[in-house]
Amino acid sequence: MDSKFSLEGKIALVTGASYGIGFAVASGFAKAGATIVFNDIKQELVDKGIAAYKESGIHATGYVCDVTNETQVNETVAKIEKEVGVIDILVNNAGIIKRIPMIEMSAADFRQVIDIDLNGPFIVSKAVIPGMIKKGHGKIINICSMMSELGRETVSAYAAAKGGLKMLTRNIASEYGEYNIQCNGIGPGYIATPQTAPLREKQADGSPHPFDSFIIAKTPAARWGTPDDLTGPAIFLASDASDFVNGHILYVDGGILAYIGKQPK
Repeated sequence: MDSKFSLEGKIALVTGASYGIGFAVASGFAKAGATIVFNDIKQELVDKGIAAYKESGIHATGYVCDVTNETQVNETVAKIEKEVGVIDILVNNAGIIKRIPMIEMSAADFRQVIDIDLNGPFIVSKAVIPGMIKKGHGKIINICSMMSELGRETVSAYAAAKGGLKMLTRNIASEYGEYNIQCNGIGPGYIATPQTAPLREKQADGSPHPFDSFIIAKTPAARWGTPDDLTGPAIFLASDASDFVNGHILYVDGGILAYIGKQPK
């Protein structure tokens, strides 16, 4: 059974994996035997990521690449194939969120979120799929969100992008499943990362942030998730154990989507 979950001999590209969820997923892949390749938008972030992997005892190769720039992506994928090998596993992790009420959000800000969170996975997937077809197998994992299913105040662009990413996931599965390519998504719940740190800050009087209290009350697990909570599901979706799982979104949310919430007292 262990061999079903092994990633030995596999090359995994995790986008935006210098820190946070991407770093945790890539580190989990490395422990399962994969060779890790990642990108980030600035050299300083790539250098920071390489240092963090090295500190964890992981050899990772980093590239500067903007996932929204199709020319850069194609050149980077070609470089990876030449220097490391053809990609077996792609995790579309790079993303941003802008918490702005919809009527206060500019169209430029909306487009930027859509560009990175939805167009980016389209561009990178399109670049790696031909190599996967030639190899006869491939795994694509899109980092979706609970906002692929739910709306919330101030995240109209993010929810629109992640809802679109859910459907892009299903369409890649539909279009390329016959080539033994499985495309699935992971929908994290509220995960304690630098991106969500402002929502967990203590108030001036030392009390919890209202949103922090809200999330803990809405989560049956009664806690925020950690990046490490995503590694097991990601390894499953990247491994041979999931060869007949395609077009699925695996929500790793502590039970939020299954829970109606507590009755008010």
